Amino acid sequence: MQKVTQIYGIRAVIEAINNGETIEKVFVQRGLKGDLAKELESSLRKNGVNTSYVPFEKLNRLTNNNHQGVVANISPIVFHTIEELVEEVMANDKKLPLFLLLDQLSDVRNFGAIIRTAECSGVDGIIIQKKGSAPVTSDTIKTSAGAAFKVPIAKVDHIKDAVYYLQASQIPVVAATEKTDSTLYEVDFKGPCAIVMGSEDRGISPSILKSVDYLAKIPLFGTIGSLNVSVACGVFLYEVARQRLGY
Repeated sequence: MQKVTQIYGIRAVIEAINNGETIEKVFVQRGLKGDLAKELESSLRKNGVNTSYVPFEKLNRLTNNNHQGVVANISPIVFHTIEELVEEVMANDKKLPLFLLLDQLSDVRNFGAIIRTAECSGVDGIIIQKKGSAPVTSDTIKTSAGAAFKVPIAKVDHIKDAVYYLQASQIPVVAATEKTDSTLYEVDFKGPCAIVMGSEDRGISPSILKSVDYLAKIPLFGTIGSLNVSVACGVFLYEVARQRLGY
């Protein structure tokens, strides 16, 4: 199975950014100084690269090589723009497109499990945010059982941008949230649709909840107040499948 490539060294990371490599995340030593460090900072900001500022010891744990204060992960996944993703699905004459939006999901294994379920349930594409989202790591790919190579993934500056774009493309958006009295069984999933799942700790951002077309929750009968997000995602996706199969 293809693994995430790691590169290190300030100049090497700058060149990778400038050459358009699909960089998943860059780890930069806190307080890094010098002209090259300034050039790196400029490239990171200009290209909107997901960046974490970490102690020197963290970088030593990431690689045994001379990292010069910078380590980057290059993803084996080629990411799409939302325009490319939606246009490609529509061009294939897909009458019932199904998209999945992940609002700053942070756990790589949850991400992998969701990708696997998405592939099995017929999701046409997954949309994530450029910053604040779980990266595609070797663990993500392994947990997805290879589905990460099969389901197109698009990145956007903000999930709300994706909500508006999908709505303009005549695709209603449903948010999976406990902050409603309506259950997912009351939502009509038999037409084109997109589903938003929230992060593990905060759920869906309030601004996104205000932007979507429908809110829906999974009824819970126990004493624990929520499901794991990958499990909840599976419940939603297979309710879509159930309705579309006519059961």
